[in-house]
Amino acid sequence: MPAMKPFAESCEQNKDPILEVLSEQFAAVRDVLEISSGTGQHAVHFARHLPHLQWQTSDVADQLDGIRQWIAESGLDNIGEPIELDVDGVWPALEVDAVFSANSAHILSWEQVQRMFAGIGRVLRPQGLFCLYGPFNYAGRYTSKSNEKFDKWLKERDPQSGIRDFEKLVALGSEHGLRLVQDYEMPANNRTLVWQKIRVLELS
Repeated sequence: MPAMKPFAESCEQNKDPILEVLSEQFAAVRDVLEISSGTGQHAVHFARHLPHLQWQTSDVADQLDGIRQWIAESGLDNIGEPIELDVDGVWPALEVDAVFSANSAHILSWEQVQRMFAGIGRVLRPQGLFCLYGPFNYAGRYTSKSNEKFDKWLKERDPQSGIRDFEKLVALGSEHGLRLVQDYEMPANNRTLVWQKIRVLELS
């Protein structure tokens, strides 16, 4: 008997607000790498509504079967077979116009977030875009009581995880040739941050 298709309620709740941002930011994009595709719900929703994109899903090995189920059921031909991508491991050799990741930075350790940004800096083509969705702190402060409670829960579960500081992420992006170009306010005290890969000559 096949395993039950995975489902995340949070994906169902945030998929349309994120789609609104991606429809604007990815209008001229051809191919997207999604890091930490999770259940695969986001990939199917975005690929269905943005048919001009070739959407490449990825995650750690034990998540891939669930993603495959969502892709197979969708019948869409603009989603690639999920590939294994662990930020701690060897990244696949590919180049893309854009990268998307949702709710990953606060799950990963800070060292893993650093490795993720380094990898994104390598796979993005010049002028490519990176969209990161999730909760973030500003000036070292929570933006809501619910985020503070969520951060406490995260750290009790894994002391290496936690809501990341906006300013540290902006600085980290700069280290890898990525310039922050947009910061969208999203529902439920979340944000979508958008970086663009700038040319080496501009890194001065």
